Amino acid sequence: MNSRPVPSTGEKLPVVGCGTWRTFDVGDDEAAQARLADVLRVLFGAGGSVIDSSPMYGSSEAVTGALLTRLSAHQKAFVATKVWTQGRDEGIAQMEASMQKLQQPRIDLMQIHNLVDWRTQLVTLQDWKASGRIRYIGITHYTPSAFDEVEAIMRSEKIDFVQIDYSADDRDAEARILPTARERGIGVVINQPFGGGSLLARLRERPLPGWAQEIDCTSWAQVLLKFVLAHPAVTCVIPGTGRPEYMADNVRAGFGHYPNDALRRQIVAAVRA
Repeated sequence: MNSRPVPSTGEKLPVVGCGTWRTFDVGDDEAAQARLADVLRVLFGAGGSVIDSSPMYGSSEAVTGALLTRLSAHQKAFVATKVWTQGRDEGIAQMEASMQKLQQPRIDLMQIHNLVDWRTQLVTLQDWKASGRIRYIGITHYTPSAFDEVEAIMRSEKIDFVQIDYSADDRDAEARILPTARERGIGVVINQPFGGGSLLARLRERPLPGWAQEIDCTSWAQVLLKFVLAHPAVTCVIPGTGRPEYMADNVRAGFGHYPNDALRRQIVAAVRA
């Protein structure tokens, strides 16, 4: 799989990962966990590594940790999760719980989820990074209405990553967030690359245009992911899925060519049609 450098360190990160919102919230359901184990096998088999979760996502952290242990895959995974609470002590307790659930002695990327009490949590994240308990610090949001505050933090604080929504039909991030990330040397993780799912569902009913072959795409999912990855500020995209066949489709976007500016405009026109 293609990889891109984390701006703050130069570490190479595979460009397609896996989100766990909803899809990994399966509790003790053995059949569902078996399918998710296959999802991770596909991800790792393609050379991917990034798995993103949150305490907000029900049992997703615990399921992810159990599956990584079952697959003996902790060393293969780049584990990202979040802190999502008010208060210093509450944040520490939540992050400790996340590490237990994920069965990780160290978290690769800890993010402040939706900027909740970010000033308080950022101090703890900086301390944990200095002591080696986490490797990278980030902030997240999923809605453009928060982008003013996201940009302000990117400019005022030293962070390694920002995670935001971005897709061919949701391009608000292009105005300031993505350019600011390039300017400030901040890695970018993209969520909701399928427009929250409704966009992909609509496009699947249409035949794939001939130009998709120019960027080595065999599905609309790959087209939408490659649209996102074609932006030079983007480090990694994390489409969520609980089905191994969809993961196999998604990881193919991590290989081959990416659309140039002209083809990206054609993709935007296609999703608007």
